[in-house]
Amino acid sequence: MTRTFLLIDTSHMLHRTRHVTSGDIWTQTGLSMHIMLNSIRKCWHMFDATHTVFCLEGRSWRKSFYEPYKKNREALYAAKTENDIEADEIFFAAVNDFIEFIDRRSNCTVLQSPICEADDLIARWVQTHPDDNHIIVSGDTDFIQLLADNVQIYDGVRNLIIKRDGVYNEKLHPIHFQVKSDSKLKILKEVKAGEENKVDPDWVDWSLFIKLVRGDAGDNVFSAYPKVRLNAIRKAFEDRHDQKYDWQNFMLTRWTDHHNKDHRVRDCFERNRILIDLSAQPDEIIEEMDKIISDAIQVRENNQIGLHLLKFCGKYELTRISDHPSDYTPFLSASYSS
Repeated sequence: MTRTFLLIDTSHMLHRTRHVTSGDIWTQTGLSMHIMLNSIRKCWHMFDATHTVFCLEGRSWRKSFYEPYKKNREALYAAKTENDIEADEIFFAAVNDFIEFIDRRSNCTVLQSPICEADDLIARWVQTHPDDNHIIVSGDTDFIQLLADNVQIYDGVRNLIIKRDGVYNEKLHPIHFQVKSDSKLKILKEVKAGEENKVDPDWVDWSLFIKLVRGDAGDNVFSAYPKVRLNAIRKAFEDRHDQKYDWQNFMLTRWTDHHNKDHRVRDCFERNRILIDLSAQPDEIIEEMDKIISDAIQVRENNQIGLHLLKFCGKYELTRISDHPSDYTPFLSASYSS
């Protein structure tokens, strides 16, 4: 029987919901967990899911491979005030409580590695379950590259379902969209009745290719070819299979950085592939993830999940959830083997 897994990009989802709420840190924390649990409950029914997998962050192996990786975030942390740091500590402590509840008191799967990011674990789960369906619950467009006939993305903040064949609202009405020059999606208007919905069949591969060339400013991954025009990237992309003139001319180009160091586009592109392409992790990282997944899916059956949910809700004053615990116990109770 084909299963349908909800893959929760846990940290991204909690932090994203935290920053769309208002009030003091306790209010933000409670609302974040409330929004997350409700979003999972909604997805559980919307996609007729059978098991939920929470994927967590670890210290990334990419920092050892590429020294600048996420180095820009150190400056952001250094700029935080004492109040910011105290608020973060309260929020992270609550997140740890939430994860402990999920891990010890529910039948959901929790994946975490000391050397891998949640993105890696989500990708590897999909790769190790090729005969099942997967719903990635996240607003992170990095997961676009994973889209396939059996893989979709649900963005609960924007209420979007992203598939290989296009973007949809929750009623599965198609929506016009564009892949921007930085590889992210620009969501346009809903497709009108009778209107043709043109979707480039290569848009997923095109999005990843742009990112491999442009890099990722958010993660401090530098461009493989600074200031290159989009039409030049497109020509190389269209020649990627034959790898004739446009491909070779693009990849063999050399450029000099601000330290007067010489670079070849092909070398930088391959570096970015290892950093960005979620099917290109080193073998030792794949082995680590396979062990994490194998250990995590060992059959277990926790009981009295509703009672433990009520205790957790009481601690964080999740009143609306505690009033209707039976709405949440189905996804909390469903084990990997069910």
